[in-house]
Amino acid sequence: MSSSSDFEAARIALGQQLRGLRRGKGLTARALATLCHWHESKVSRIENGKALPSPADIRAWTVACEAGARADDLIAMASNIQLMYQEWRHLERDGMRRVHDQVQPLWDATRTFKGYAQCLVPGPLQVEGYTAAVLRGVQRRRAIPDDVDDVLRVRSERQRILREKGRSFTIVLEEAALYYRLADRQVMTSQLSRLFVVSAMPTVRLGIIPRSADRSETWPVEDFWIFDDREVQVETVSAFIDIKQRAQLSQYQEAFTRLMQQAVFGSEAYPLIAEALQSM
Repeated sequence: MSSSSDFEAARIALGQQLRGLRRGKGLTARALATLCHWHESKVSRIENGKALPSPADIRAWTVACEAGARADDLIAMASNIQLMYQEWRHLERDGMRRVHDQVQPLWDATRTFKGYAQCLVPGPLQVEGYTAAVLRGVQRRRAIPDDVDDVLRVRSERQRILREKGRSFTIVLEEAALYYRLADRQVMTSQLSRLFVVSAMPTVRLGIIPRSADRSETWPVEDFWIFDDREVQVETVSAFIDIKQRAQLSQYQEAFTRLMQQAVFGSEAYPLIAEALQSM
């Protein structure tokens, strides 16, 4: 499973609908391109999911196919695809605060959280020093304006939801995430110790997939969060991806179930945390 392939699949699905309109009208790709005053290759790129059509492109397409009534629905579909995949360079041009403000309403509204992390301890479980180190690393790597102190306050305030009744967190970590030195030794020690505390909270179920687990069927994947089984958010190197389409949601839900089956929870997870803590 790949979040970038989810985005591509959504574009292909839109392209297939547009191809259906063209074929239903009995038009070749060349004939449609001529009617729309385009190069023929543009039609091919859109139909094969290589390019996302603009609202003007979709209106021209539907008019040429005498299917103008379909335009608004297809434009909405294209808009949702565009919102699904947002590059960091656009989202963070003024710093990281905008992204955190954008997702906060979803965190506030969600009751059931499912999170998976391959390479770092997830935000709600982090101590302040660990969060600061992670944010500083992101800020330097992406060369964006420095609003880390502001974002740190937002992230700290978000942790209140761990203590709120009526919410539940099921979080699965790869054991390797306990060993990545994302901060200095003192902070890492504090962070690993924090995992014993949060795992005892009534709202939190923390699982760890041992490094010795058989991964032949379920490999490590990109970090993701599932919100009330209705929305998934993924952070990749280049983009922030927000998934609401049923087919893609189902893939992440199934992946989370498989990952959970490989994890150990509660007292079985404690020796793995303790071993990582000793290594610091």
